[in-house]
Amino acid sequence: MHGLRKTGCVLALLVLPLGVQAAKPAADLPGATLPELLAWAEQHNPELAAMQHEAAAAEARIQPAGALPDPMFSVEWRDIPNDSGFTLAPAQVGSVKYTVAQTLPLGGKRKSKQRVAEAEAEKARRQRSALSAALRAKLATAFIQRYQAQQNEILLKEEWMFLREVERVAQIRHANGLTPQQDALKAQIEQTTLKADLITVATEQQQARAKLNALLGRPANAPLAEPKALPPLPKPAALADAADRALGANPELLAQAAAITAAQQNQRLVRANRYPDLTVSVSPIQVGDRLADWEIMLSVNIPLQQTSRRSQEREAAELASAAQLRQDAMANQVQGDLQEQLAGLDAARQQETLIRTSLLPQAELTFQAALASYQTGRVDFTTLLDAQRQMRRARFGQLKALLEQYLRLAEIERFIGEPL
Repeated sequence: MHGLRKTGCVLALLVLPLGVQAAKPAADLPGATLPELLAWAEQHNPELAAMQHEAAAAEARIQPAGALPDPMFSVEWRDIPNDSGFTLAPAQVGSVKYTVAQTLPLGGKRKSKQRVAEAEAEKARRQRSALSAALRAKLATAFIQRYQAQQNEILLKEEWMFLREVERVAQIRHANGLTPQQDALKAQIEQTTLKADLITVATEQQQARAKLNALLGRPANAPLAEPKALPPLPKPAALADAADRALGANPELLAQAAAITAAQQNQRLVRANRYPDLTVSVSPIQVGDRLADWEIMLSVNIPLQQTSRRSQEREAAELASAAQLRQDAMANQVQGDLQEQLAGLDAARQQETLIRTSLLPQAELTFQAALASYQTGRVDFTTLLDAQRQMRRARFGQLKALLEQYLRLAEIERFIGEPL
């Protein structure tokens, strides 16, 4: 009876909720919660930092794009005498002409260039947001995989402890002539199988840890805190407007919208090249040691290469059309992928509910009945193992369906561009 009481204790451990957690991790290590990981990645991920610098560089290009070109300064020595040797001294030449010239682009070229730069800066910011959303999805996936491996390890160890106790009970019953020796051997085989599964989940934890560290910008073998319980899932009502939110806030779509703006502004800039640029020159003329005269000159470039300009205009128009069509295709792809993830989330939610409310209680009752019947000799050990395997599949199935919802949610948040 003492052995059966211990078996009952182990069984009680086996049916604990899925939220059983390990010891509290050190406070200075990341990895305990998903929000903590996301905040760490925002500060330490090197690719995000690089794109932040690129966005800042694009921002810095806005003001120069609309600025006037640098003025030109030139000096012209005229009437240099031949009889006194070569000299450039102003008092010994006929005259010196100093010219300051400033080119003034016409046709709104400066404004178009500045708007192109503004659109490019907006595109760079949105691309960083898209990378941040993709990074969050990858982090969530790796965190969930690590959490799943951890929970699988907990469940397997509990079952292994139970099978050890069942083996001991089987040996006692065999010694009393109540069961054959094969019962204990079958329990040993089942324990060996669980040990192989434990090796697999340990490897999965190491792989997930390395993936998380890479995303965090840390060495692959750097320590991480043990993951805690996952945050609550959003209610289905929170996803009702997911499609509209994706179209309005998806960072990749917003980046492409900025690319369209840049292409359209570039198209206006190319058309503005039909107009010439005006250059204004002011030239004081020095004779000896006095300022004798002034010259003012206006000059324009002559846009004669119309064939070349028409080709450039066609190129700009084609690029603008391509950018618009690419956004349409991207929007359709986002909508299709989003609906796929929403359908998968709903299916995983229904499956987890079915297992939790129906399949798992039935499997636990079947196992408890088989355990009680085995103790009284009314069923054989194979029946007990089958019941135990059914309960194991139900528990692992519930965990898998639960975490599948988080994986789907991570992808949905990537499409929306923000947490739900």
